[in-house]
Amino acid sequence: MRDRVVLITGATDGIGKQTALDLARLGATALVHGRSRSRGEAVCAQIRKATGDDRVELFVADFASMKQVRELAAQVKAQHDRLHVLINNAGVFTRERKVTEDGFEMTFAVNHLAHFLLTNLLLGLLKASAPARIINVSSAMHLGGRIDLDDLQLQKRFSGSAAYAASKLANVLFTNTLAERLKGVGITANSLHPGAVTTKMLAAAANMTGISPKEGAETSVYLASASEVETVTGKYFVRKRETQPASAARDNRLMQKLWEISEKLVGL
Repeated sequence: MRDRVVLITGATDGIGKQTALDLARLGATALVHGRSRSRGEAVCAQIRKATGDDRVELFVADFASMKQVRELAAQVKAQHDRLHVLINNAGVFTRERKVTEDGFEMTFAVNHLAHFLLTNLLLGLLKASAPARIINVSSAMHLGGRIDLDDLQLQKRFSGSAAYAASKLANVLFTNTLAERLKGVGITANSLHPGAVTTKMLAAAANMTGISPKEGAETSVYLASASEVETVTGKYFVRKRETQPASAARDNRLMQKLWEISEKLVGL
């Protein structure tokens, strides 16, 4: 990963933090995204100390704000002329329905729309850096996810688990659409299930513990760095192995409609 620039969203805690650390250890220039500047600066300092690499950089943005997502993309493009890997890792789980400043349901906004917008805004930079990779951190919960195109904001009926599962299905649908749209330009797009990892999100969602963040980050690190997957695209991985996603994630009509609606919602 020497001379490779990698942006990891949601990298100030849990899987994202571990992913940034592991990729920095492999020689990558790690661009760490987080919502809190103080926490982000502390994480960057930890990674610099652990790796002896002072190229770690912090980018601050709240993914509940599409304005801040746009500002993040602009800042990355202003400071870097190359981006080789984008790891869309940030995510939230809420038990109660919350609405963002843009009027979007929080889970859908942070877990899907923010990454949809960020990725599209950074596509030019990724193309200029080809071969490049886009990695979307989904979840096995997408298997039970259902996307109602007439109620994407879950105004009619809301549950935290259903909202999260739907957002994780959206991650895989987005990945598969990206893979099709980016054929022939040197950018791959793949999604993954990291496992049930002991993080604040897992505790909030299920009040349980799971595998370590180190184990949970392995598939993200693998997809970002392994030579054997350099040309693999449009696939879903579990434990570093290609696995069949939900049938809904391969629904071409749903893929296209979700893309079109997402474009309109974020103003692309």
